[in-house]
Amino acid sequence: MLSVIIPTDGVEQPVVATLAALVPGAAAGVIREVLLVDRAGTDVIERVADVAGCGFLPFQGSHAAALAAGARQARSPWLMFLHAGAVLDAGWIEETTQFIQNVSVSGRPRAGIFRYARSPYADPNWRDAIRSVARAMFGPGADQGLLIARDHYERLGGYAPNARRSEQRLLRQLGRSSRTLLRSRIVVA
Repeated sequence: MLSVIIPTDGVEQPVVATLAALVPGAAAGVIREVLLVDRAGTDVIERVADVAGCGFLPFQGSHAAALAAGARQARSPWLMFLHAGAVLDAGWIEETTQFIQNVSVSGRPRAGIFRYARSPYADPNWRDAIRSVARAMFGPGADQGLLIARDHYERLGGYAPNARRSEQRLLRQLGRSSRTLLRSRIVVA
């Protein structure tokens, strides 16, 4: 039903945190595969993928190109893009399933974005305040994850491998009318 694509930079801890939040989704049958697209060129993430039962794709190139490569390799009709270190709330499984069913029934292409939540363990700083204002003014950030049907993703042109701020460009292309802010929260490290 769903392929999860996580671009990584060779750091184990944030990847493991994200994968731990996905385990219930895999057990419920919502997640068909998880692809770790590593740009670091070390074997750290390859070992994590092996232990966790994930797909592994070594990749040289930009962050956007890694996302695009992961989407090309994914086998499911729905794609979920998450940053390493992003941790989903426990209710994401039911809401994601309902969202996919509703979009499939309506025939109207939509994308889902998770609600941003700051880590309760992070010390607040001035950057958090600026990000909050930016989210209020310009909409969700790329670090909030993206849930989108593969055919809708491809119609939009996907992540442009060579474009600056490719994730933000795709969110702008979606526009407010074809994206849904989901109730489930995503804590971004």
